[in-house]
Amino acid sequence: MGKRILCLLLSVALFSIPWLGGTSLTLFVAFVPLLWIQSDVAAKTGRKGKPLRFWPYAVATFTLWWLATVWWVGFAAVIGVVAATVTGTVLMSGAFLIYHAVWRRAKRALAYTVLVSGWIAYEYLFLNGEISFPWLVLGNGFSMDVKLVQWYEYTGALGGSLWVLASNMAVFEALRRRTLRRSLAAAAVVVLPLAASLAIRCGWKQPDEGTVRVSIVQPNVDCYDKFHGDAERQQRNIAELLHEVPAGAQFILLPETAVPEHYWEPSLSDAPGGRTPGAFWLELTDSLRTAHPEAMLVTGANTLRRYEAGAQTPTARYNRLDGSYYDIFNTAVGIDSAGRVSLHHKGRLVIGVENTPTWVFDVLKFLVIDLGGTLGQIGMGQHGTAFGHAGATVGPAICYEGLYGDFCGDFVRRGAQFLAIISNDGWWGDTPGYKHLFSISRLRAIEHRRAIARSANTGRSGFISARGDVGQTLGWEQRGVITADVPLSSQETFYTRYGDYIARIAEYVLLLCMLYFVAYRVKRRNYLVK
Repeated sequence: MGKRILCLLLSVALFSIPWLGGTSLTLFVAFVPLLWIQSDVAAKTGRKGKPLRFWPYAVATFTLWWLATVWWVGFAAVIGVVAATVTGTVLMSGAFLIYHAVWRRAKRALAYTVLVSGWIAYEYLFLNGEISFPWLVLGNGFSMDVKLVQWYEYTGALGGSLWVLASNMAVFEALRRRTLRRSLAAAAVVVLPLAASLAIRCGWKQPDEGTVRVSIVQPNVDCYDKFHGDAERQQRNIAELLHEVPAGAQFILLPETAVPEHYWEPSLSDAPGGRTPGAFWLELTDSLRTAHPEAMLVTGANTLRRYEAGAQTPTARYNRLDGSYYDIFNTAVGIDSAGRVSLHHKGRLVIGVENTPTWVFDVLKFLVIDLGGTLGQIGMGQHGTAFGHAGATVGPAICYEGLYGDFCGDFVRRGAQFLAIISNDGWWGDTPGYKHLFSISRLRAIEHRRAIARSANTGRSGFISARGDVGQTLGWEQRGVITADVPLSSQETFYTRYGDYIARIAEYVLLLCMLYFVAYRVKRRNYLVK
C-alpha cells in the first residue's frame, strides 16, 4: 500500500510540472507509476478479483493533478475549480478504468489501444462538451517546449497527447520486460518525433506575404475594479495609451472587455435605451481619424443583442423595460477611422462564470464572484470571425478561445492572416494561470502557422511568431504599448484544414476495440463452458 501511495504522488508530480512552469519532459514517464499501480492491482486480484479495487488510485491521482494545476481558478470562481476537477476526474478515471477492465480480461495490446483511443476521445469530449475546460489536454503540456512539437501543424495538440500516451506505454513495457528490443522501441517512440520536430523547425520559413504594423496596449487595470469602478477613469486611461501608439500602426489591440459599460448592437449605443452611438465609441473613432487614420482598433467589450418575444435564444434574458429579450455577449469589436464596425462573439465560454446554466447558477451562486454583470449564462458565438482591414485580415480570438486549436482554425479558414488574442488574465493574480494561458497561445501559432499578437488587461501581452517563438512582451502589472511588424500568411496547414481528425479516428478505434472486446469475451466464455 505504501509503495502504491508513493507511486501515486510521483505520477501527480510528474503530470503537474509542465503546467506549473517546468519542463514538459516529465510527461513521457508521468503515467508509468500509475501503470505500475494498475498492473500490481490486476496481478494481485486476478481475473476473478474485484475490478473496482483500482479505482481509488485513479481517482486520487487525477483529482490531485487537477487541483495542483487549476487551483488559481478559485480566485475568480470556486465553482470553476469544482466543476473542472469533478468532470475532468470522472472522464480521466473512466478512460483508465476501462483500460484496467480490458487489461484483466483480454490481450495487453488491446488494453493499450483502448487506453490511447479512450483517453483521446475523453479529451475531445472535454473540448466540445457543454462543460468544457481542456486545460489538461496532454498536448498542451508542451507549451513551454515548443521546439519539441513543431509537427503540431499536422496533428494539433491531440497529436502531442498521442505521443505522450505512446511514450509512457513504451517506457513502461521497457521497464517491465527489461529487454534490449523494448528499450530501443521506447527510445524510438520518444526520440523520433522530437527529431522530426527539430528538422521541421530548421526547415520552416515564413511565407513572404508582407507584414502589418501592430500595436498592443496593456492598460493594467485591476479586473476586480474595472466593472465596478470609475468608467470615466478607465476611458481616460485608454485614451492616454492610444496617444502612445506610434504613427503608422495598422492594427491596435486592446484587451478583452477593455471598454467599460454595455452597448447595444449593432450601433454600439449606450445601454439601456440609448439611441445615439455611445460617446466613447465616437471618441475612439475621432482619435483614430486624427492620429491613426490607417488603423483598425480591435478591443473587447460587453455588447447586447435584442430579440423580439418568440425569437429569443435559450440564453436570452428578459428585459422588463420593453418586454423584449436580449443576450449579453463577450465581444471583440473592430472599428476603423470611418466608424465601420465588425463584431465577433466569444464562442468558447469560461466554465462557472460565463457558461453557467440557470439552474446551476441559482443553486451555486454563492460560489461565484461577480465579474462585471456577465456572470451566469451569456450568449455564445458560433464560429470565429475574421476582420479585414488595410489589405490584411485578423482573427480576433477572445481569451479562453485560445485553448481550442480547431476553433482558432475557424478564424484561419475564414481568411485570417494573423491572429489577435485579447484576454483578461488578471482575475487569478500573479499565479501560473496567466503564464500558461500565454504559453498555450504558442501552440496555436504552430498549429496554424500564424503569427499572434496578444493583448492582456494585465498579465502577459506580447508577440508570438508562427514557429512559437516569443518576441517583445509586457509582464505582470506593466502598463504600456509595444509595437512590431507582424508577418502575414494565407497558407493553411494540414491541421487547419482537417482539425481534430486524430480524435475522430480515436472515437472509431475505441468503438471497434470495445466491440472486439465483447466478441472476445463471448468467444472465450463459450470456450470455457465447453
